[in-house]
Amino acid sequence: VQLQASGGGLVQPGGSLRLSCAASGFTFSGYAMSWARQAPGKAFEWVSSINSGGEIRSYADSVKGRFTISRDNAKNTLYLQMNSLKPEDTAVNYCVKITGNNRGQGTLVTVSS
Repeated sequence: VQLQASGGGLVQPGGSLRLSCAASGFTFSGYAMSWARQAPGKAFEWVSSINSGGEIRSYADSVKGRFTISRDNAKNTLYLQMNSLKPEDTAVNYCVKITGNNRGQGTLVTVSS
């Protein structure tokens, strides 16, 4: 299982970013996926999940209404559209294959003016 997140960077409060996660080594379309994040000095936090077909999505209260999870099974890619970003969204973001709790390298999002 390989999961490579990308798309992070420095953004001002109120800005947007779109994270991507390229998946390989397993049948991506057969598995539910999640995004999780870890802020500096804090524990891992679940952010959002999506079922294998992309029809069912769930979000942490802290991001609900601002973030949108999606997937393209033809491209073996998971996405996280992040809008209205806040300084407290600063974290390393990881995509997670829920079954097996596999995660790869994350991508850092820094929200700062």
